[in-house]
Amino acid sequence: MTTTVRRAGAFALVGTGGLLVPAVSRVAPQVVAAVAGTVPFTDRMTSQAVATVAGTLPFIAVAVLALYVIDEGFVFELFARPGDREDGRLYGLAGFSLAIAGLSLLGLQFALPMTVFSTAVFILAYGNLAEHLVRAWRSDPAVATAGFVAGGSVLGFGAGLATVALTPESVLPATLAFFAVSGALLASLLRAVLFARDDPLVMVSVALLLWLFADLGVAVSPVRVAVALAVTGGFGYVSYWLDAASIAGMVTGVLLGLLTIVLGDYGWFAMLITFFGVGALSTKFRYDEKQERGIAQENEGVRGSGNVLANSLMALVAVVGFAASPTYVPVSPAVFLYAFAGAVAAAMSDTLSSEIGGLFDQPRLITTFERVAPGTDGAVTWQGELAGIAGAGLIAAIAVAFESVQPLGALVIVGAGVLGMTADSLLGATVEGRYFGNQVVNFLATAVAAVGGGGVALALGAL
Repeated sequence: MTTTVRRAGAFALVGTGGLLVPAVSRVAPQVVAAVAGTVPFTDRMTSQAVATVAGTLPFIAVAVLALYVIDEGFVFELFARPGDREDGRLYGLAGFSLAIAGLSLLGLQFALPMTVFSTAVFILAYGNLAEHLVRAWRSDPAVATAGFVAGGSVLGFGAGLATVALTPESVLPATLAFFAVSGALLASLLRAVLFARDDPLVMVSVALLLWLFADLGVAVSPVRVAVALAVTGGFGYVSYWLDAASIAGMVTGVLLGLLTIVLGDYGWFAMLITFFGVGALSTKFRYDEKQERGIAQENEGVRGSGNVLANSLMALVAVVGFAASPTYVPVSPAVFLYAFAGAVAAAMSDTLSSEIGGLFDQPRLITTFERVAPGTDGAVTWQGELAGIAGAGLIAAIAVAFESVQPLGALVIVGAGVLGMTADSLLGATVEGRYFGNQVVNFLATAVAAVGGGGVALALGAL
């Protein structure tokens, strides 16, 4: 057993102690009632205080020991990361324990569901252990990432089931499975872009996302979750195998796909995956020629998490808005459908106009129409514009096929896509490279399209 595996196992053992928190939350009122003989309001407050102290104090104590007491010996070597050895302090263990203590405080004093608390803790603790076990067997980063997601999902789901048994919370297994998988994917993504010492931030971020999902009260279908896992996992693997996305980009795409199917619908996912697929193919199309012209996407066309998020974040916002409406957002759910489709259509239009239009000579700057060199930010060609309109039309056609969108609605989606494509070109000609990078410009363009598509739908009574 390697040092990293032993260390991950030790952290997982500490994380397992998190199940004491939901147990304490159930036992504390019974203890106070037995002592007081009754449970008036003041005793309920006392039971809450007792549960909070009993649930958080052990993890605070571990953090204190890690920072001020344990500086050598077996326990120190078991938990120490390379940076900890240099400083003589178990900062990693302290941060991990304090994150659990903070989340337990949110659960015992505020409204964080205990199932969310335990799921988030186990995802990070056991996902990390599974990843290191896989790395000890095979060094492929993609396989190790799959190990983290699989281990975190299974143990996070198990922790959720255990918490349901320990507390009065009633959460369906399908919902727990959705929480576990989406949380594991988010944790894997954050770990890919952050440092190992930021694991406490990852744990808290996962808990906050799952808390949002819990508050939305989305009805999660077991069949839809199973289909989402199978389909998104398959597409994620294919995209990585074809070198269309990096590991972080693959994880980001799978997470977006999962959320789109579960919170939105299959038609929403069809639009999203069409953009990913067609966009990847257009990037690879005549790639050598694009390299010669100096317009090829970097990393041989492999899309990272930043690129995927820049083009899809507004679509994800629309999906969450759809799930929250009309209960939390007083807007018709159909408005968010058009915002989603508009954002995806804009991403498709911009990608095709750039990847296809860049292959033709004599592009013109969109602001002045003067001839510029291929690859100039804000440069357009009529061939690229037609390709962009066709891309928006493809997304609109999928919306018609899956979501019963009427012809007028399809025109709104095409218009939103073209609007976003034009906004991208205008931003490219004016602010890209000076104030913003390409990914920010892509995000702003999809935001313009989402607002345009959703705004028109709202003005027309959601069509």
